[in-house]
Amino acid sequence: MRYIPHTEEDIRQMLETVGVDSVKELFATVPDSVRLQRPLNLASALSETELVKELKRLAAANATCETHLSFLGGGAYQHFIPAVVDHLISRSEFYTAYTPYQPEISQGTLQAIFEYQTLVCQLTGMEVANASMYDGASACAEAVLMAARASRRNRVLISAAVHPEYRETVETYCRYLEIELAEIPVGADGRTDQAALEAALDSDTAAMISGYPNFFGVIEDLAAQAQAAHNCGARLVAAVQEPISLGLLKSPGELGADIVVGEGQSFGIPVAYGGPYLGFFASRKKDVRSMPGRLVGQTLDQEGRRGFVLTLATREQHIRREKATSNICSNEGLCALMATVYLSLLGKAGLREVAVQNLSKAQYAKQGIGALPGFSLPFAAATFNEFVVETSEAASQVLQRLEQAKILGGIDLQRYFPEMGNRILVCVTEQHTRQEIDRLVAALGGGAA
Repeated sequence: MRYIPHTEEDIRQMLETVGVDSVKELFATVPDSVRLQRPLNLASALSETELVKELKRLAAANATCETHLSFLGGGAYQHFIPAVVDHLISRSEFYTAYTPYQPEISQGTLQAIFEYQTLVCQLTGMEVANASMYDGASACAEAVLMAARASRRNRVLISAAVHPEYRETVETYCRYLEIELAEIPVGADGRTDQAALEAALDSDTAAMISGYPNFFGVIEDLAAQAQAAHNCGARLVAAVQEPISLGLLKSPGELGADIVVGEGQSFGIPVAYGGPYLGFFASRKKDVRSMPGRLVGQTLDQEGRRGFVLTLATREQHIRREKATSNICSNEGLCALMATVYLSLLGKAGLREVAVQNLSKAQYAKQGIGALPGFSLPFAAATFNEFVVETSEAASQVLQRLEQAKILGGIDLQRYFPEMGNRILVCVTEQHTRQEIDRLVAALGGGAA
């Protein structure tokens, strides 16, 4: 339905009902000294056709995956989304569904969330998963609070290779909660420094947070980190910013992680200028009562039929605020449904195939870029679909040159790490063809793009 403004007759009738002669009289109590004494600095009104054309003109100034060849990643990934995902979630019973407080009228929504939780458990190797986390960053921060509650400790270690925006979110959450944060440096190979981690762990440590893969695309040694954390009674939190990797890598649960969080955008959710996205959260069953968000459980009714209900929803509106494990209010059911449909369509074999394509195409790009004069790969550890490139000139200059050729070549790491002014984070997914990767390599080498 198009927006139709009030007609002059509508306005006249409303003013008559209110009992004033003009719209100006409605603001008679506002002093002249605080009123704007001139017209707003706006262009004259446009017709709908003219307005749509103007908005399209402005939108065309954006550099997007549609207008440029993009190798951006860093927590938001360009993956193929089957058309059926959008078709199914556009059914009115899904996109109008409210938070399923009343199970007797919400069985479809509850089952969809239950299936989503099941898939998250299978991917992460965990025993329980929740729903309704906002994004990967806030899920990571909630994991810190959960670990502190469950362990009754107040010190948390976080790898410098965890996504910088995840780390900022964790810092914001913990700022006034008397939780001490300590950063563990990155080693020369791009992984968290294991010796520094072991030296920093102590009896006050609630958890260690590590990326899997980390922000640089490097695959961390979670097994060694988990062993070190467990030796002093701490939990290991694995933060997964690119969950397609879980189709190929060993699950964090297999490697000893206690809590697994991450960003589910890669599972059928468009990049969409940063949201809405989908945080996932899973843990061991022993910590389930400290878990935030919503959990949907499966039960049987009096006639033995399978049914679904919200359970352990200890939010601030359900119990005393200081006892709540979560203040999350928005239901991420629609985004969770998108991920559920995507994963169900691909299946285990399909997800593995997508992961293999990401890995192999990124390796092809690494080899091509690493062989160029003036370019190198500073981190020797294995990577998934992202990797760091070091350049002989400022990264900003390289990326600017690529953008002129309509290529978004990656993320300038100086944005997050001031000392990395000549390093770029490059991402390659299954969406990139060999010809497109060759075009990137040629453009970096100074050839025709």
